[in-house]
Formats: sequence, structure tokens, C-alpha cells
Amino acid sequence: MTVSFSNTLKDLPATCILPIIANERLAEILEQIAQMSDLNASLLQADFKAEQGDVQTIYQGEKRFYLLGLGKGNDFSKTVKTFRSFAHKIKDKSPSKIGLGLFHCQYEGKLENLLEAAVNGLELATYQIGHYKNTSKTEAHPLKNEEAGLVIGLTNEVTDSIRQAVEKGHQIAQAQLSIMELVNMPGNKKTPTEMASWALRLAQESGYKATVFEKAQIEEIGLHALLAVNRGSEYPPVFIVLEYTPSNVPLEGLKTVGLVGKGVTFDTGGISIKPSANMHYMKSDMGGAAAVLGTFEAAARLQLPVRLVGAIPVTDNAVDAKSIRPGDVIDSYSGKTIEVIDTDAEGRLILADGLAYILKHFQPDTLIDAATLTGSTVRTFGYQIGGLFSNNDDLAEALFQAGERTGERIWRLPIWDIFNDDIKSDIADVRNYSGKPTAGAIGAAKFLEAFINDHPRWAHLDIAGVAFGDSEFSSQKSATGFGIRLLVDFLMASIARPKSA
Repeated sequence: MTVSFSNTLKDLPATCILPIIANERLAEILEQIAQMSDLNASLLQADFKAEQGDVQTIYQGEKRFYLLGLGKGNDFSKTVKTFRSFAHKIKDKSPSKIGLGLFHCQYEGKLENLLEAAVNGLELATYQIGHYKNTSKTEAHPLKNEEAGLVIGLTNEVTDSIRQAVEKGHQIAQAQLSIMELVNMPGNKKTPTEMASWALRLAQESGYKATVFEKAQIEEIGLHALLAVNRGSEYPPVFIVLEYTPSNVPLEGLKTVGLVGKGVTFDTGGISIKPSANMHYMKSDMGGAAAVLGTFEAAARLQLPVRLVGAIPVTDNAVDAKSIRPGDVIDSYSGKTIEVIDTDAEGRLILADGLAYILKHFQPDTLIDAATLTGSTVRTFGYQIGGLFSNNDDLAEALFQAGERTGERIWRLPIWDIFNDDIKSDIADVRNYSGKPTAGAIGAAKFLEAFINDHPRWAHLDIAGVAFGDSEFSSQKSATGFGIRLLVDFLMASIARPKSA
């Protein structure tokens, strides 16, 4: 979808969105619109309250205007959702060219935020689930066509910051669309080898480097925890290493951020098998890996001035005679031995190898892992908020604020030393699960902390409840794209500065 600008209403396409805030200027704005369309202002004010998602259609000659209510305030994520929902609902009557009129705009925040949210939401609306359907295929959303265009009407000067906001909304949407498709793929189509191909293609298209280690190389390197989880699988594991270095800034002084994502393509629970009721949703257990891939894609396309390195260990967790068993002791890349109490706590095992590998080979200034790790986080926060764990207050605060700005919210939980007993083992260096039905997310974070080699700036994001969920855009649970907007905002606000800053 191409984006252009106009400074007159008459030059906007015949179908145009007019976003409106429910604030003290609402009556004034509706009065102006009524006069423009020769309508009864009092009737328009009675029918349209500008609550979030409210839509009122008015006509002026051959033009059709949609008044789109954004509700009160300037909540970024709600604005994205409003535009996405609107464009999704009008798919069957939407033209491929649409206008966004902001001449009346009373947005209670930066205009750039509104533009970024609008572009992002409109592009996300073009996503269609059902990649493997052979019958009753629906046509693509008109805004996804090659000739699709958005014309933005502004009285303001089109500044560099406005163009950058539009570009950011577009590029993040493209990354989100990629990983939503990946997360929604079924486990038999999303093998580790397929994940590797996906990463290589994205890297080539977006401008970063991806290196794939296959099983023989993984054995040679000594990623023992990844190999242990993979023992029951018919599909060999892969280990994906990502590197992005910007080409438009001096490299001296750039910060290095390490990202590690859990890539379990399907999780049966292994010998500690999961209940069958919702096991089909375990195709989403690579949501952390997807968030890392999407962040690399967006960062490279936006040419963010930060060096990124990433590690994604990929396998499924299957049941077989060769599967690891509760009570087994396995090795890891770090050299630490692990007592396996529960084979369904497999994600932390492969993350342990990913964390240790990144630290040894890249020495990042900041280290962040993302994973659909525990049901404990879902029981704590539901499907609205992710869990945040960190050994660095500044890092935790920066990630929290990024979540508040983007609406991809996370909340910090403690990793105090009083929880050390949860990973204490009598026969190995650590155990992967406490065996208790309490503090499950904290115990998982404590386990990961044992593999960061005392790195002073580490954070763990448990996104089990927010990477995959219910929405109006599918009849079953589906991918949300969570994590990309959060991490990109964090990088832009906190990391993309010289080390001396």
C-alpha cells in the first residue's frame, strides 16, 4: 500500500476516513462536518458519540465519508485496533484507494502517533487466516492489491517526522504480518527446517544476516539441551543465528543487543504429556522466536542505529522411546548439568543453550529473551499482559514504558534469591522445574538466570498469554503479532544511542 499526502479535501479519494476523538471539541467538529455535508448537526451529534469503533457514514456528492470514533484519550494500541477492525469490517465494500482526512484532527497527542497507528492498523487488516484452504478462498483485501493506496489529508506541513511515522507504521505492520502467518502455521508445516528457510528468506529480503546450524553442527557445537529436547522428534533441530548491523551510521560506539527466542514448533509436553483439550494450539509455542524474527525484520527495514544479534533454537517436543524422561540429567552448552523434572518445561532448556551461545560469541550490552514459556503467566495476567523479569531496574523500566506506549503491556515479577530453592537439584547443577504448583513463571525465570553468566543487563519476557489469543479476526485463537512493536519501540527509545549516552 503506497502512501501519499494532500492538503485539500477535494483531492482525497471518494472513500475517506475521518477519525474523531470523543473529547470536548466533539460538538464543534461534528458541526463543521454537518455543514460540509449539508446535514442536520443536532441529528449527527445525537447519532455519533465518537466512542471507540463507532462508525457513521455520510455522503457528499460522489464522496463517502466514514466518521470513525477513536474514543477518549490517545491510547496507541486502541487506535491501531480501531483502524484494523474498521478496515476488516468494510473489506467487501472498500476500494483499493482510500483517504484519511485529518483536517479536523483533534488528536490528544502527537500527530505522528495517530499516523503510525492508522497506517499500522489499516495494513494489519489485510491479513487473512486460512493459508491452507483449497476451497472457498476469499479474495485478498482491496488494500493489499498492488494498486492499493492511502492518501492522507493534512493542513500541517508534511515533515520528516510525519513521513518517518508513516514508514514506521508500515514496516512494523509488514513484520507483524510475516510472523502472524508463521505462528498460525500448523506444526507439520512448520518444521524446524521450514523455520530455518523462513528466517533465511526474511534476512535476504530485509537486509540482515541469518546463519543456520543443522543437527550435525549442533552436535559439534555442543548445544546439548537443544539436542535433548529434540530426541523424541522425527524432525531434526536447527539453531538460527541472526546479525543486523546498520549501514547508515558509524559502527564505533553502537550498542549491541542480544535477542533470544524460544522456537518450539509444536509442544506435546513430551513424556509429561499435556492434556488434549487445547494441545492443537501448541503450534504457537514458537511465538518468542517469531517476535525475535519480526524485530530483526523491522529493525533492518527501518535501519535502526543499533547492532542486533540473535539466537533461535528450534525443535518440536514430541513423545517417543528416545524422548528425555522426568529424572534424566542432561548437559547444556554452558557446561552446567540439568535435572529434568518435567519434560513439559522444555522451552527453558533450549533457551538456556541460546542464552549461553549469545553471551559466549557476541558479548551483548543488553540481553533479552522472549518465550511463550509458562501457563503460570497466563493464570496471573490472563490474555492481556505479558510477564517481565529482569536483574536490571533501568532495563525493566525501559521495557515497561515501551509496553505502555505501544499497548503491548508487560508487568514485572520478582526474581529474588528467596526463589533459588525452586531450581536447586541434589544430583545436577540445576533442575528445570520446582515440582510445585506455585510461582511457576518465577521458577522458569530463575532457571534462565542460571545461564546468563551474571550478565548485568538481562530481561526475560514471558509472552505465553499474549502471543496467541481470541480476536474478531478469526473464529479460533490466532497469532497477535505481540512483541515486535514493544521491542522496536524499546530499541528506538532506549538503545539506539551511543554507548556514552
